[in-house]
Amino acid sequence: MAQIISTDISSLELAANALGTGKLVALPTETVYGLAADATNGNAVAGIFSAKGRPHFNPLIAHMATLAMAERYVQFDDLSRKLATKFWPGPLTLVLPVRDGAEIHPLVTAGLTTLAIRMPRGPVREIIAMLDRPLAAPSANSSGRISATSAQAVQDDLGAKLDLIVDGGACVVGLESTIVKIENGQAFLLRPGGLAAEEIEAFLGQPLHRLDQRAAIQAPGMMASHYAPDAAMRLNVSEVREGEALLGFGAQRAAGAENAAAVLNLSPSGDLHEAAVHLFDYMKKLDAAGAKTIAVEPVPHHGLGEAINDRLSRAAAPRD
Repeated sequence: MAQIISTDISSLELAANALGTGKLVALPTETVYGLAADATNGNAVAGIFSAKGRPHFNPLIAHMATLAMAERYVQFDDLSRKLATKFWPGPLTLVLPVRDGAEIHPLVTAGLTTLAIRMPRGPVREIIAMLDRPLAAPSANSSGRISATSAQAVQDDLGAKLDLIVDGGACVVGLESTIVKIENGQAFLLRPGGLAAEEIEAFLGQPLHRLDQRAAIQAPGMMASHYAPDAAMRLNVSEVREGEALLGFGAQRAAGAENAAAVLNLSPSGDLHEAAVHLFDYMKKLDAAGAKTIAVEPVPHHGLGEAINDRLSRAAAPRD
């Protein structure tokens, strides 16, 4: 199994040295734990796809330590730079044209002419700065499965395939980053996430255009089936069927909740930030309870609820 280390300076140096020699390291961010590799090292990036069982047509996010580092690899338009200046470091990913000659391995972009980039919060930024190269880092879980929000969740899923796991505690956002692309002065939401779309719209003074779910994959998290537990998922329930586990939200329970095989409430007070923090952890715990189906009470679609419902709908989608 992987060695779990802390976030003290010697541990971060150990992680940076491992990444510099092409090894895989799981790192904490404010969103979820990432499975990191040097984004300029093809063999290291290939290791991400192998460890996760991730399709090679699904691009990766490159994580940067500073805006100046990002400028070395992508071309910013005015609106994208405005967004980066406002929301970085934080849970916002921007999709931008790759600079000619940029040393990003083609596996990271999945053959696209654009690169998804973000500047994360937490010790991962220190590691990137030590390495002075961007890190490709999708969520640290098997492809299509529930994202990891703790070091132990990473160890349970991928520990046998990694060298190191940096334990930064539980993730404070709990959802992957929001992904935005600017085209011809218009902003497109490629994936809702840990930064509410309304915040971006208010800052830009224009709407975020949503893509049809059948749109071609331009960024991570756009596959129809994703974030899935072993159990089936039944969404927006008003009643619980015999043998189901229940993922609740708010103060009122669905009919038959008292007979559920297991019950966890994302937020008894109806707080969407609290619900986002708990989402993946509670899905894992209910899945481990052994029920064949997890029934999910309705979650509002505003604010972070848009991202929560996106993850739930992909978790409930038909699987190959």
